[in-house]
Amino acid sequence: MKNKQKDKSVFAEPSYWQSYSDMMAALLLIFILIIAITLAIYKQKRTDLEAAQVQLNLTQTELEESKEDLENSKAELEASEAELRNSLKELEEAYAKATMTQEELDAAHLEIDEARAELNATKSQLQDIIGIRTDIIKELQTRFSNSTMKVDAQTGSITFSSDVLFRYNSATLTEESKNTLKEIIPMYLGVLLQDNFQSYIAEIIIEGHTDTDGDYQSNMTLSYNRANSVAKFCMDDTNGLTEGQIGQLQKLMTVNGRSFSNPIYQENSTEVDMASSRRVEIKFRLKEDEMIEKVTEVLNREE
Repeated sequence: MKNKQKDKSVFAEPSYWQSYSDMMAALLLIFILIIAITLAIYKQKRTDLEAAQVQLNLTQTELEESKEDLENSKAELEASEAELRNSLKELEEAYAKATMTQEELDAAHLEIDEARAELNATKSQLQDIIGIRTDIIKELQTRFSNSTMKVDAQTGSITFSSDVLFRYNSATLTEESKNTLKEIIPMYLGVLLQDNFQSYIAEIIIEGHTDTDGDYQSNMTLSYNRANSVAKFCMDDTNGLTEGQIGQLQKLMTVNGRSFSNPIYQENSTEVDMASSRRVEIKFRLKEDEMIEKVTEVLNREE
């Protein structure tokens, strides 16, 4: 019985279906793996492609911005070139206007040299005038060294007290004052009118002053009349001056009345010194003002 079963199994046909099923299962597994791998590769490629697209978009944006910057830079460059051309044109025009012919340049140099020479000559004359004032004052002080009349060391003026020359509220010279003036006037004016000084004198001024008693206008009249009385005395050829000196004096003399506009104050006080304020001054002015104006004119012309 056993042998029959054994023989039966030996001669039985092999099972091909099981092997085929195994093979198909393996193939299916491989196919599934291939699909999975393919999907993974596709997904990765898709991701890389999207990243590349994003990068491409960024690059394109940057490129457009760079292009816009380039256009702006180009516009600025063109504007700068246009401005440079305009500046160059203006410079050429200015240079053309500034360009002088040699003849014009020589004429300008000659004018400058002439102005400089005139300025030097004027400066020299001005220095002479400054020295002349000192010389005149020294000469006056020498002449009056033995006199009671004092010469102002700064201005060279002399001052007469009105109380000595006139009576109260009067513009008529007293007889005593005439004797004083006959001594003083020729000494003082004789210095100013001598040849080495007279050409430098611009003006000889006789000026009357009053105290502060009374109103301004009445004192103005009184001060002028007193100064004019002294001036008339100087013009009389019997009072010490020669006719030639009187002729010179007529060209130079000015008579002024100052009322009480320039009073004299007591020492270290604000109180008016009434007696000292009543006075007649004789002074002179050199041609300094005219010389200074001339210097200024030359300087302005040289600039």
